[in-house]
Formats: sequence, C-alpha cells, structure tokens
Amino acid sequence: MTALSVNINKIATLRNARGGNVPNVVEWAKRIESFGAQGITVHPRPDQRHIRYEDVRSLKDVVQTELNIEGNPNEKFIHFIEEIRPTQVTLVPDEPNALTSNQGWDCKIHQQKLKDLVSHFKSLGCRVSIFLDPKLEQVYYAKKTETDRIELYTEAYAKNYQEDRKIAIFDYVETAKKANEYTLGINAGHDLDLENLSYFAKTIPQLLEVSIGHALISDALIFGMSNTIKLYLNQLEKV
Repeated sequence: MTALSVNINKIATLRNARGGNVPNVVEWAKRIESFGAQGITVHPRPDQRHIRYEDVRSLKDVVQTELNIEGNPNEKFIHFIEEIRPTQVTLVPDEPNALTSNQGWDCKIHQQKLKDLVSHFKSLGCRVSIFLDPKLEQVYYAKKTETDRIELYTEAYAKNYQEDRKIAIFDYVETAKKANEYTLGINAGHDLDLENLSYFAKTIPQLLEVSIGHALISDALIFGMSNTIKLYLNQLEKV
C-alpha cells in the first residue's frame, strides 16, 4: 500500500491568520498520525507564511512515523536539514515568492548541484527525493544524482484528470516505469485529492508515497480529520 504523508502547512496557515497557537500544529501532527497517516510533510518557506522553522524543531521529537521536509535547498535550508535530520528531504526548485510549488528540477542543468546536495543529505542519514516533472529524460539525469527517490509533480495530471484520465496519466506511467528500471523510489504530490487519487495510485507502478496537504485539510472541514484520513487511506488501497 502506498504511504500517505500529510502536509500540515495549511494548519499553520490557519493559525497564522489569527496569531497565537490555535490550531496547534504539533498537536495536530500527533492526531493525524494517530488517525493512520504514515508520515508528516512540512514545507517551510523563507517568509514563513505557514509552517515555521520553530514548528519543525518542535515536530522533530514528536513525529513517530516519518518527517518529510520539502524546500528549495538554499543555504538556510541546508543548515536547517543539518540540524533536524528528518527521515526524508524533498528538494523542490520553487522561488521564494512562489505561491506554491510549480515545477520540477531540470536535473541535467543542475546535475552537479543536486548530486552534491544528495550526497550531503544522505551523509546525514536522510532519504532524499527530487521533485520532478514527468519527463523520461529527467529520470535519467535524476538517477545520476544518486538520489533515493523522485517525487512526481502531479499538477498536470490533476488538471487534466476529468477530461481524460488515461491521457492525463500517460507521461506519469512512462516516467514511473523508467524510474523503476533505474531502481529509483517513486513519490508523488500536488493537487491529488479524493477524486483523482485512487486511479493514480492504482496505475502508477510501485508508487511508494503521496504527500497531500491542501485538498486533505479542506476535506477535513467537511468530514472531520479522522474520517478524512480514513477516506484517503481507502483511496490508496491497491486492487
């Protein structure tokens, strides 16, 4: 079964809108794990507009499953990973002012940079994943970085799912097959939800993990968090 890692950034966004510490992101991370999630994802940004570095420091000793830290590997981020040493580091090439992640790495152009980062983070005991568009060429160059995994950027799939899900997922399947050939683990994330998740999980070969935040937290406003986690876990059950 594909693991579900819940991105709790939106919980921090709600807290920050009012100030104070309600909702408490650390307590919610514990609850989300108790409801069955197999990981907690955070994506601290330079302006700390949602999850904050201090939040992640507090989460370090609380998360009992896997802590996944996403981000653009600038100098501050690198030092932060050296301090926290999470289970997984996901490298994302987002600009400081980006509203959300909007592209994968060009592993050919950034080959040496990524290889150095992967080597450094692995030496800290972290598993490393590289955020990637579904392009066959990029899998080849991702492999050359010696990363453990790639994370497929699924915005295009989600956008085109309703029109024709077979066409929407085609490039992802081909990319995943190539990753399997290269023995790269496969994660995925961005705009996956209760409508499109099951088909993706059943169709992508050897999908190890999905990271879901915005849609899941939004669904929790309707169904409650405990029920929502169960609904997403049900979508990930293989047939």
